[in-house]
Amino acid sequence: MGSWDPGDPAARGLLPPGHRCAPAHPGEPCGAPSRWVLVWEKGYQEVDSVVSSVTAKAKGVTVTNSSQLGFRIWDVADYVIPAQGENSIFIMTNIIVTMNQTQGFCPELPGRTSVCKSDSDCPAGTTDTHSSGVATGRCVPYNRTLKTCEVAAWCPVEDDSLVPSPAFLKAAENFTLLVKNNIWYPKFNFTKRNILPNITTTYLKSCIYDAATDPFCPIFRLGRLVEYAGHSFQDMAVEGGIMGIQIRWDCNLDRAASFCLPRYSFRRLDTRDKNHNVSPGYNFRFAKYYTDLTGTEHRTQIKAYGIRFDIIVFGKAGKFDIIPTMISIGSGLALFGVATVLCDIIVLYCMKKRYYFREKKYKYVEDYEQVDRLSKLPHLPPVPVVTTLRAGPGSPISPKPPVSSDSPPHHPH
Repeated sequence: MGSWDPGDPAARGLLPPGHRCAPAHPGEPCGAPSRWVLVWEKGYQEVDSVVSSVTAKAKGVTVTNSSQLGFRIWDVADYVIPAQGENSIFIMTNIIVTMNQTQGFCPELPGRTSVCKSDSDCPAGTTDTHSSGVATGRCVPYNRTLKTCEVAAWCPVEDDSLVPSPAFLKAAENFTLLVKNNIWYPKFNFTKRNILPNITTTYLKSCIYDAATDPFCPIFRLGRLVEYAGHSFQDMAVEGGIMGIQIRWDCNLDRAASFCLPRYSFRRLDTRDKNHNVSPGYNFRFAKYYTDLTGTEHRTQIKAYGIRFDIIVFGKAGKFDIIPTMISIGSGLALFGVATVLCDIIVLYCMKKRYYFREKKYKYVEDYEQVDRLSKLPHLPPVPVVTTLRAGPGSPISPKPPVSSDSPPHHPH
């Protein structure tokens, strides 16, 4: 093993002993930061963010048979609400139906402010955050044992205290969702879609997305999609929720366009905390109106629970450009200077052997003022040597007198 030189990058703690590198400049550390920026982070490329458009289409049919609705077939027009959404689609999985409502007067649902004993407990014209209508000022029977304040509302009022479980449309886990995504990188005028050129009509009719076997199929089974996010579809279908379908496009346009491929991932977007389960899930209300033969307006109100699938597209593309290349090289060279100073600070002031390293790094000289003062003193004439050297016993040798600069040189014959 050779000698250990404190001036070597390996000796300064930048590299393990025995390892050597070729720095870009003498005294500077190796070019790892520059290589990181240029190669791994692709600092030689111009970068652009994706511009995207998304459409989604659901398919599936199921049948229900209940005492309230009877035998009923449900298809896409029934459970996709609304028919078109912006980068999202809602699939209804559970419902509470209040049928044949008309505008009139009826008892309010029992609650903290609606239960009464007399008319004085029901101020006329008042309403509450959770009221179904406006109080008339009367206290009327709700059932045989309980009275509530009367309200002017769509009657009978909705009772949503019990959510059906299991979900009314539990078969929705077998429905499928076709996601069509078109992307554009405007800086490079590059376009592509998630239905890849090698996908045929026959394949599209039969494929279902699978992370292992069919990672580029754009058709997803809803139950499996929720499972990929680590949740149970049947649990989620009862009170609803929000799922995210993430499509990532990271493209290196220095390579062929066929290497620019979508990557799918899934996660639940609404927070579900078992210890804090107030107002969970996702739901909304809508109504279907109709008029009877007498001209009276009726409606059927539906409180729909379901899963909203939000399609989130993100990504970036890069392509070689000389300007970012030169900027990255310049930044790397500037970083070398900072690294040198930082390493010196650590080695000379923080390490245990800092005094040894400092002694090897710096050469100490005499005080400049003292050296300068001595250099200005007049030179003294040479002093003859008084000590004699003896060639033999009792025979001293006298020193030769100094030769004057004015006397001519002596040349022996």
